Amino acid sequence: MRDHPSPIDLHSHSTASDGSLAPAALVAAAAAAGITTLALTDHDTTAGIDTAADAARALGIRLIPGVEISVTWERRTVHVVGLGIDPGAPTLRKGLATLQDHRLRRAETIATGLSRVGLDDALARVGALAGDGQITRSHFAALLVESGLCPDARRAFKRFLAPGKVGHVPSQWVELETAIAWIRDAGGHAVLAHPLKYPLSRSARQRLLRQFRDAGGTGLEVSSGRPQRSEIETAAADALAFSLYGSAGSDFHGDSQPWNTLGHLPPLPDHVPSLIDLHPDFA
Repeated sequence: MRDHPSPIDLHSHSTASDGSLAPAALVAAAAAAGITTLALTDHDTTAGIDTAADAARALGIRLIPGVEISVTWERRTVHVVGLGIDPGAPTLRKGLATLQDHRLRRAETIATGLSRVGLDDALARVGALAGDGQITRSHFAALLVESGLCPDARRAFKRFLAPGKVGHVPSQWVELETAIAWIRDAGGHAVLAHPLKYPLSRSARQRLLRQFRDAGGTGLEVSSGRPQRSEIETAAADALAFSLYGSAGSDFHGDSQPWNTLGHLPPLPDHVPSLIDLHPDFA
């Protein structure tokens, strides 16, 4: 489906997690792309928000503080975006700290597994790639490419980091209700990210959406990345069926995922209530 430049992008990542641009550089790139409202939603951390907010004020962009929380639901990993959060909320800060500890332990185990295929000193090397941010699987994929073991990140995930491969580590993240409670406690709105990217049957997806709504979830990413028209239509129908507001975000990561471009999104269908209309700070 053809995308269109949008002044609002409610899903993006910086080097605080697995993006390739530092928070201030991400904001500058958003400004250059014509974005006027940007949400920074790094994985399981709010570490980049203060720096991004300073840059946004200087450039006249509205920054929505956010986070993308990793959730285990029916033995699958799904992601819940929190928008309009208070990054200093104690419950959220404590919860995210537990997920960051889990990520570090997972990184140690992944590094051990990859040593079996000749990737030496992987933990120290991905730590250098991550810099001040947390280590993610994307950093391991980048290291596999840098080391010549894979030609690109997609094949690095497929050959080494996918389930059943030497670098795969099953993760037990936070429960869905807990993630939503953290977001609501921090004054934010919970949005189910990219709902059609999970390997779920229609009935399983509807169970997830029902549980998400009943736990206090607010929105659904109807337009995420560069979806097909049929995906937009399906997500829009799901949003209406479960009384969820529609959200739109590129899920921008930068060089590691060049197919997702800041602000280039198919528009929300007119008949889907927009999350932008729900919260005055989002407009």
